[in-house]
Amino acid sequence: MSRELDKILEKLERLLPPLPPPTDWKASIAFRWRKGSGHKSGGGWLQPVRYVHRMKLSDLQGIGTQIGKVEQNTRQFLEGRPANNVLLTGARGTGKSSIVKGLLNRYHKQGLRLIEVEKSDLMDLPSIVDSVAGRPERFIVFCDDLSFHGAEEGYIALKVALDGSISTTAENMLIYATSNRRHLMPEYMAENLETKYIGDEIHPGETVEEKISLSERFGVWVTFYPFDQDEYLAIVAHWLKSFACSAKEIHDAKEQALQWSLQRGSRSGRVAYQFARDWAGQHAKKK
Repeated sequence: MSRELDKILEKLERLLPPLPPPTDWKASIAFRWRKGSGHKSGGGWLQPVRYVHRMKLSDLQGIGTQIGKVEQNTRQFLEGRPANNVLLTGARGTGKSSIVKGLLNRYHKQGLRLIEVEKSDLMDLPSIVDSVAGRPERFIVFCDDLSFHGAEEGYIALKVALDGSISTTAENMLIYATSNRRHLMPEYMAENLETKYIGDEIHPGETVEEKISLSERFGVWVTFYPFDQDEYLAIVAHWLKSFACSAKEIHDAKEQALQWSLQRGSRSGRVAYQFARDWAGQHAKKK
């Protein structure tokens, strides 16, 4: 009888999803949260990123003020001083996520580590907190291009993790998120009809208040704005120079750089970088 039970248990074990692998903390300075096969929630693990994007803060042009704010907060965090969770919002392609990558590149030797989490996996934040608690490194949980369309599971989990639960994030962990929306959720005209006016005071409706409440849980807001033409061309020049283009080549590329931005409908840093790669690839001499 016991042998039959052992066989049944052995078969059941094969059906169960495998245990998540232990985290190799020395394998990388950046990690991704991965879901375990067969698990609807939890059961994830931290996967080391093999090829980390080595972005330099010095390559990010036109956003010095924004870099200064986020870097100051990050330095406080690394030094064990009080620091805030950060929300970076504004125009697309202006360097929001690049700042976070640049900070990792600059401060990883001081113990800074990055954990990238998809919006759909934010419900696993408690598990991530448990994974890093007690580690000597300082972790930034990074969620790029964050937005919600309602009270999704990830929205609720993030709201609780930021501020609003008896449990909290670990002392060695902060949350940095980027979004094109300051309030992280779409806003509709009908919601403005809920606004009440009492004397000279304006009282937003409950729907609007709910949408604002998540953003307010981030202690630091950093806003990014579209670049003007001169700023865009300066970024193009910086990247062309990094690709070993001469001063004459950089000057000759201006008109095409402007045409490129018109075709893309944007003068963002990302568009400037993409143009520089294309132009340098066609015109610059091989190193």
